[in-house]
Amino acid sequence: MLTMNIGPFALAVPHIILMVSLLLATLTGWWVGRRSKLNPEAQLFKLLIAALLVARLAFVIVYFDHFRDDLWGVIDIRDGGFIAWPGVIAAIALGAWMAWREQTLRTPLGSAMAVGVLVWGFSSFVLHAFEQGTRLPELALRDNQGVPVELDNYLGKPLVINLWATWCPPCRREMPVLAEAQRNETDLTFLFVNQGEGAGVIGEFLASQGLGLENVLLDTGGQLGQKIGSAALPTTLFYDAEGRQVASHLGELSRASLARELHKLKENNE
Repeated sequence: MLTMNIGPFALAVPHIILMVSLLLATLTGWWVGRRSKLNPEAQLFKLLIAALLVARLAFVIVYFDHFRDDLWGVIDIRDGGFIAWPGVIAAIALGAWMAWREQTLRTPLGSAMAVGVLVWGFSSFVLHAFEQGTRLPELALRDNQGVPVELDNYLGKPLVINLWATWCPPCRREMPVLAEAQRNETDLTFLFVNQGEGAGVIGEFLASQGLGLENVLLDTGGQLGQKIGSAALPTTLFYDAEGRQVASHLGELSRASLARELHKLKENNE
């Protein structure tokens, strides 16, 4: 499962893990500090902001070559470009400094930080282990000429599957990035699996954009999204040559965030 539906909204599981971890940390800090009427809620929020800023900065530094021609992209966090552990380490260091500076907060803040980091770390590990055990679904689709195809037919090389729709703004924004990668990364196979639309709508969109995509498949019933447990678009999946899922990305891909996922995919196939 990659997303959870809450009313009309589909939330990514990693985001839910982060929110639950923050909630449990806040409750722990309140509970431990209730007798002395000390609540480290404000400090925890500052630590979260610091962690996110450092995680983003680490990502930008590592993949700066992809930001040279688009410096505004540095602050466009819609691509999900974060490297978590530098952010976690920075938050722990800042939290330790806060606790040293305000001795009365040491116990509630330290307890809250310990619970938050442990819950986030363990849950993220379990999610990663689950993802690594997932295989390419057995599913028959149709190409844009109406010819039936099996997803298994594309195994043999590392595989990138993008779930998209013409009505989805982030899908449209990321499409040139994926089209460029398809042209340049000839050792990978890219599939563009449209969710819920007909051949006429898809063909008109592709013709108007001039993207020159290959391997456009039609999933008019949205079966693939259901099988992988994602109700969000766009969703991009990364499989090794034998069909084992290596990674997934929910939301818009930038050149930098796609480069990161492709690096993971290639490392897994070495």
